[in-house]
Amino acid sequence: MTYVVTEVCIKCKYMDCVEVCPVDCFYVGENMLVIHPDECIDCGVCEPECPIEAIKPDTEPGAEEWVEFNRDYSEAWPNIIRKGDSPEDAEKWEKVPNKLKDHFSPEPGEA
Repeated sequence: MTYVVTEVCIKCKYMDCVEVCPVDCFYVGENMLVIHPDECIDCGVCEPECPIEAIKPDTEPGAEEWVEFNRDYSEAWPNIIRKGDSPEDAEKWEKVPNKLKDHFSPEPGEA
């Protein structure tokens, strides 16, 4: 099992999860985070830290499709080990549907 970041994170990019990760397996994109599934030790400490529940175990229905997404982008984006600033308008994006299709950026973020 591993934990994955889902599309709920897009445009919100709260980073509370980064600070608690004991193995630094988070990677940062322009408008979301991902977890490297091969680095994640399945400890689960990140999941309750996410205020919008964007982090899920890969065993949860629908989460398995996010494993390869997280793997692909964690190999392309920089590793992040400290919490950064979330977008000023993050709250407005929390419940927006279809964020992957309509708002995802494949560009790397700043670590």
